[in-house]
Amino acid sequence: MNTAAAQPSRLGIFGGAFDPPHLAHVALARAAVEQLRLDQLRVLPTGQAWHKSRALTEGAHRLAMAREAFAQVPHAVVDDRELRRAGPTYTIDTLRQLHAEFPRAELLLVIGADQAEALHSWRESGEILKLATIAVAARARPDPDAPPFDTTTLPGARVAAVELPNMPVSATQVRALAAAGQGIDHLVPPGVARYIAQNHLYPKT
Repeated sequence: MNTAAAQPSRLGIFGGAFDPPHLAHVALARAAVEQLRLDQLRVLPTGQAWHKSRALTEGAHRLAMAREAFAQVPHAVVDDRELRRAGPTYTIDTLRQLHAEFPRAELLLVIGADQAEALHSWRESGEILKLATIAVAARARPDPDAPPFDTTTLPGARVAAVELPNMPVSATQVRALAAAGQGIDHLVPPGVARYIAQNHLYPKT
């Protein structure tokens, strides 16, 4: 076993619905690994998302798509713990678990600017800030005209920046195109596009 991989000193946490994972997700994962010098990046498809108004695609499909999407990202490990957890998924629970498993690792929570601005509404947000450095992809927004992220919205937080080009793509857009029978190859990794087609995900309603 690779000891460095088993006991990372810099451990990234990148969660999301990944319904489906798209090219901006992959770009953010790569940028986070490189710019934050991560030993490992845990990619965590969410289980029962407390903040989502719509029902998510079955977890097994989102897990399979995440494995396709992030397979070529160095140091990325797709982690299914949130899918296995009963009840709503909360980031604080995942951070506590990973802190217990890797007590000497620095935890870096990789999120987009929109998520960072809403972090105060997350369960036990103060504890999240104590456990993890908040690594914000300031330009990872579906709206390219949105203002830059203001770090003062996270007082007392350890904040790191992840720089990447603006990529105005969203999972909502991918689902809508797939439902309309239009091509999505320019928005998702090839393996994800194949998986969606083969499993007839996002049918027209």
